Amino acid sequence: AAVGLAVLDVIEEEKLLENVNRTGKYLRDGLEELQTRFEVIGDVRGKGLFYGVELVTDRNTRTPAADQAARVREFLRNNGILISVTGPHGNVLKIRPPLVFAKQHADRLLEGLEAGLQCRA
Repeated sequence: AAVGLAVLDVIEEEKLLENVNRTGKYLRDGLEELQTRFEVIGDVRGKGLFYGVELVTDRNTRTPAADQAARVREFLRNNGILISVTGPHGNVLKIRPPLVFAKQHADRLLEGLEAGLQCRA
């Protein structure tokens, strides 16, 4: 029980919840901005620092783009950014960074994601 309380103390002392709210909003805004430029992003969902970015081949039919999700995940991994792919069709990029994730980390993720979405190979 003491360890759990110590964790809560650190969360409070380091203002990690404030960081999650601030950085989470910044990240969501960035993901939604990418959605306006990339038709393959069918949906952005989540809150805090936990997001799913659904990739589709067609926004109207919501046809899953599992191959592209796997390519983006591998592109990011090869560039030092670890995310996973989830969902029943394997087409949702799952973003769940640590609580200390900050604006500069969000910028790196968003830049990497943009580059990965532009990459067709």
